[in-house]
Amino acid sequence: MLLLKKRLNIALPALIIILGTACQPTVKSPSENPYKDDYSDISSLSHRSLWGTANVHDPSVIQADSFYYAYSTDAYYIPRDVPFFDIDEPVGNIQIRRSKDLVNWEFRGWALDTIPREAVAYIHGLTGNKGAENVWAPKVVKYKNIYRLYYSVSTFGKKTSYIGLAEATTPEGPWTDKGCVIKSGPATSMNAIDPSVITDFQNGRMWMHYGSFFSGLHCVELNPQTGKTLKEGDMGHLTATRADRKNKIIEAPEIIYNETLKMYYLFVSYDPLFTFYNVRVGRSERPQGPFYDFFGNDMADTTNNYPILTHSYQFENQPGWSGNGHCGVIENQNGFYMFHQGRLAPDNLMLRMHVREIKWLSSGWPVVSPERYLPVPQQKIKKADLTGEWEIIHLQEPKAQTSLWQGQIPPGGWHYNKKAFNVSKKINFNKDQTIQNSDFSSWQLKGDKLMLNDLECVIFSGWDWENQKPTLLFSSILPDGTGLWGKKR
Repeated sequence: MLLLKKRLNIALPALIIILGTACQPTVKSPSENPYKDDYSDISSLSHRSLWGTANVHDPSVIQADSFYYAYSTDAYYIPRDVPFFDIDEPVGNIQIRRSKDLVNWEFRGWALDTIPREAVAYIHGLTGNKGAENVWAPKVVKYKNIYRLYYSVSTFGKKTSYIGLAEATTPEGPWTDKGCVIKSGPATSMNAIDPSVITDFQNGRMWMHYGSFFSGLHCVELNPQTGKTLKEGDMGHLTATRADRKNKIIEAPEIIYNETLKMYYLFVSYDPLFTFYNVRVGRSERPQGPFYDFFGNDMADTTNNYPILTHSYQFENQPGWSGNGHCGVIENQNGFYMFHQGRLAPDNLMLRMHVREIKWLSSGWPVVSPERYLPVPQQKIKKADLTGEWEIIHLQEPKAQTSLWQGQIPPGGWHYNKKAFNVSKKINFNKDQTIQNSDFSSWQLKGDKLMLNDLECVIFSGWDWENQKPTLLFSSILPDGTGLWGKKR
């Protein structure tokens, strides 16, 4: 069971917060996982200093001084018959965490004491005093010496939504509410939640991507001086939608710039947030789009877009992770990282923050590590390191378990079943560079990339969370736009 402060009015879990890493000390090989995935024994409010990556949904991450700070949707997992409020202390809105290493996370409290009155009044005025019970999907950006916190207030299943803005001089506040940035309602086609903000690296123009379900995702220009829309009343233009958008979810835009590739990347999330949630991506030469997918399709057209970067998955010795979506992405001195929620099977109610390295194929498309980030010693990979047994996972779209309501699985519609996961299978890389038990017939190490027949794969030195040891990993995009993950046993 869970105390939900997100976009579901049924007993599902959600929450996130993230931080990052600022300094990277000399890396030593870990000896075990830094925490256990099941956190039911520390779920109550009095244990918040122990939560770490627990209770994580809708991350926004920013680097400040020697820390990365993470901000997240209001939601908490509560085991059945276990009180959450086991101490008499106030709970605010939008959790804040910080970290230096992307692994160990310190809970720092809440950004807002209450939900801003103007947002509540707007929502209640259109819903008969329903909704506006929590704050969703924060986005924090820095402009000059000011931190800007964009936040979403809404009610599930309706377009009655409000994106507001608060400002502070430090990443932990105190925050001063600056009022409405954009709002939607029954008469609009868009839904004003899930903001992501970026500045054009060429001309300094500022843009906000936002939206969820309904007509899709939109982009509107902001005034850099105020952080609000450049033109009053402007709702922006459509940037991404999908096939069957009346029944299928698209939401959670995250926009970044890769300076090396001179491209803007728009990450989006598909499908139900606590089961088949998955991340896809398109790219453009301009921050406002148009964005094109793996096959050159305009993401504003009514077709499903590829590639698939994350999805529900299960390696051996682990019950499985679902809900791997609504990502935040950052770049630091070591590269790019993705942060997203992951829901632990079999109930999919406990949420852990997943941090994954992002690397880039020579085609310019990103792929993410098959395993969560934990620093391990990096080494030059040799051919002999790759021989042996591997687990591979094909990240594709499992068959839906039930009909969806508002793009989500209705109460009682989720049942633990391996068919709801992309499950790993074992293959073997032979010394003669042939492959056993696979659709691929050969492998080779080509520079710093792994080639499976003609398929280019990015190699990661990473941590095997299921078996608690360092290992090699690979990630790629198949010709049909689905993903491929590999982990050496």
